[in-house]
Amino acid sequence: MDLQFHPREKEGIWILDWQGPITIGDSEAVLRAALFALAEAGGVNIILNLADVTDIDDDGLAALIFCYARIVKSGGALKLLNLPAHLSLMVLPKLDTVFESFTDEQEAVNSFFPDRAIRHYDILEWVQQQNERPGPNDPKH
Repeated sequence: MDLQFHPREKEGIWILDWQGPITIGDSEAVLRAALFALAEAGGVNIILNLADVTDIDDDGLAALIFCYARIVKSGGALKLLNLPAHLSLMVLPKLDTVFESFTDEQEAVNSFFPDRAIRHYDILEWVQQQNERPGPNDPKH
């Protein structure tokens, strides 16, 4: 299967959903062309959703890092979403040292807005608050 991507935009952030291998050859060229086109726009913030990427080899890794440098140089940022756990143990640690990576799309989008407060909902905290509230049969009520 050849590398394919589907671009979409969310809150001014480009999200590219990738499918297939990012390896030496045509797929590497597809990745570079897509990201360079966005970099030309200047100041572009991009999230690469790698959930459906089947493989990344050393050449694919080099292409990602090269694209990252190009995007940053143009005033933008490049972050990763859903790094597949099946990737090579040689590739995953290298990706984590260069890129910010996320498992939740909204958290990835929020990371472009440093002043945005990320409110986490804790179900256990809510249950505890409910248990502390006086009920209708409570003598203090």
